[in-house]
Amino acid sequence: MSEIIDAWGQHPTLRHSQDPMFDSLRRWTKTPTPTEELPVATTVGLMDQAGVGRMLISAWEAPRNTMISNDEVAGFVAQAPDRLIGVGSVNLARPMEAVREVRRCVTELEFKAIRVLPWLWEVPPTDRRFYPVYAACVDLGVPFCTQIGHTGPLMPSEVGRPLYLDQVALDFPELTIVGGHIGYPWTEEAVAVATKHENVYIDTSAYTAERYPPELVRFLNGHGAGKVLFGSTYPMMPPEKALKGLDSLGLDPTRQDMFLAGNAKRVFGL
Repeated sequence: MSEIIDAWGQHPTLRHSQDPMFDSLRRWTKTPTPTEELPVATTVGLMDQAGVGRMLISAWEAPRNTMISNDEVAGFVAQAPDRLIGVGSVNLARPMEAVREVRRCVTELEFKAIRVLPWLWEVPPTDRRFYPVYAACVDLGVPFCTQIGHTGPLMPSEVGRPLYLDQVALDFPELTIVGGHIGYPWTEEAVAVATKHENVYIDTSAYTAERYPPELVRFLNGHGAGKVLFGSTYPMMPPEKALKGLDSLGLDPTRQDMFLAGNAKRVFGL
């Protein structure tokens, strides 16, 4: 197996794991609500089980609460610095504080990206509150990560239309954008935007390899070999499950290496 870097994970806090918004996911996955904090060693063990060398783990900043703080992410990374890579998040409601926090995440905590989820804020990524964050990411040379596609939690999905990123990429051509969750059911839109813009990428989090839509598989096997990153959404989906059906994609060794690790190394500067 090639080296594997998981582009979308999170080591959860109990606040995050127990949040009622994830009840719909627990219903689908038939998993109980956790009652104890998850040790970092458990996350690393599940990475080992799947052959994942490194995982980018994200903070979660929501409008009314901090589900996983940037400092908590830094603490998790400190427990397994050769395996976990920090991704920060910020509060869009306080733009200057958000800009300062992006700078702190990158310069002090040494995080490799910033992630904000449009559905959490119930606004599309073209909303004016995102734009100071984009400018800060460009200034500091880190990617902006987000979700494209429908949402598992019972929140509006429309803000995840990949086509919104077309306007963002036009306004910020220097910004590297990684859209997670493959954009389904608008995967063709995601492929079109990633094809059009040099700095727009797709990650496959929340889907097993055997469930990738045909248009994404064609993209991977064709002109999109350098544009797609493997991701899991751990703990919602363990990496081992996310990799299920990898061989069915028909990737040659070079494309598979790029998909599993090479593209993530380049995009996140690893």
